[in-house]
Amino acid sequence: MSAIASASGFDIKTFEEFVASRQEPEWLTAKRRAAFALYKEQGILDLDPEEYKRVDLRIFRENQYSLSGETTSSEIAFETLLAGRAEFAGHITHTDSVCLKQELSAEYAAKGVLFGDLKTMLATHGDLIKTHLLTKAVDPSKDRFSAWHTAFMTGGTVLYVPRGVHLEKPLYSFIGLSRENAADFTHTLVILEDDASATLLEETASLNPNAGGLHVGAVELIVGKESRLRYVQLQNWNEKVFHFAHQGGCIAGNGSLQWTVGGLGARLAHIHQDVHLDGRGAEAQVNGVSFVTDKQTMSYYTQQTHHQPDTRSDLLYKEVVRDRARAIWRGMIKVDKPAQKTDGYQRNDALMLTNDARVDAIPGLEIEADDVRCTHGATAGRVDEDQVLYCMSRGLTRFEAMHIIVEGFFQQVFDRIPVEVVRETLSSAVERKLGIER
Repeated sequence: MSAIASASGFDIKTFEEFVASRQEPEWLTAKRRAAFALYKEQGILDLDPEEYKRVDLRIFRENQYSLSGETTSSEIAFETLLAGRAEFAGHITHTDSVCLKQELSAEYAAKGVLFGDLKTMLATHGDLIKTHLLTKAVDPSKDRFSAWHTAFMTGGTVLYVPRGVHLEKPLYSFIGLSRENAADFTHTLVILEDDASATLLEETASLNPNAGGLHVGAVELIVGKESRLRYVQLQNWNEKVFHFAHQGGCIAGNGSLQWTVGGLGARLAHIHQDVHLDGRGAEAQVNGVSFVTDKQTMSYYTQQTHHQPDTRSDLLYKEVVRDRARAIWRGMIKVDKPAQKTDGYQRNDALMLTNDARVDAIPGLEIEADDVRCTHGATAGRVDEDQVLYCMSRGLTRFEAMHIIVEGFFQQVFDRIPVEVVRETLSSAVERKLGIER
């Protein structure tokens, strides 16, 4: 079922009240109105069958959700977050679309770095935001979800690094849900000017383990010439949250993007992830780990698009699926006609721990240039019983043996992350879901 029934919770009256409360620049209001019209128009149309035909949306009822109200900082246990750790030069915390706390080291602020919530940045640096927000990396007209996000976009994180500035310490962003049936539309925008570098770890998580919710998000990563961005997103909602996101990265000449995603939570998650290699010599490394259990569904639709010559992309996704869970990955490498000497690779490996688990992995190539090297692969299989027996012969239980094997299966992705605190955070999150104590 591809079409979604219209929701009274996001009707024209709700939209007009929402827009009136925002006090935003006219250009953004106009963008919202155009997106809302698309959102209502596309509500009666089927979603793209190539992307959504394996995603069963019949269990999703968007009229159960509504825009969240204000949250006070007293409701949030900050000590449970990574914010404030010495390894991070700045952090920002959002809950239920409201920014509760933001900090940036004086050293980086003095260099012209901007790191804060979207609402504040619109008021203080509107021209900068206007140039990049939903103009290139994410298209508001792509489908119903991207239009829905644009119309009701609320909080979010903005990182701006000026030309020639290199950030040695990583930054941290947290996006949380705490209220029952709250709808969150936060947006992440990262802008690196030419010859700049930064590392951002972003986590999305449920602060109330029993509260259902909805996240319709977007991520835009703009990497300038000769710049280097490391972006890690850890999605760890509880298993009552629905998660939909459009995410895009644009890389200029000789720029580099290392993008790592961890998908652990949500009842159903579907992420549309685009990487655009826009300049000659641009490079992208895209890494992903997912561990889905019970009746979870985790779906990724990835595209690596090479627009210019001498570009390189390398995608590695690994999934572990247990119980009656389902993992879906549809990947595509696209090479435009001018993009000669392209080197593109994509690989998806899946490990199934139970008989009822299911994995759909479909790689693809769409090549118009004639001087390229593009390859792809996908594997799926069960845990090797000989490995389990070997571990058990050393005194481990079957449960412990299975999960040590899972850790090893993910290690290839973890080893790609050069920043220790980021690597450890992702690894620890997987261990918690595995049920392993450090």
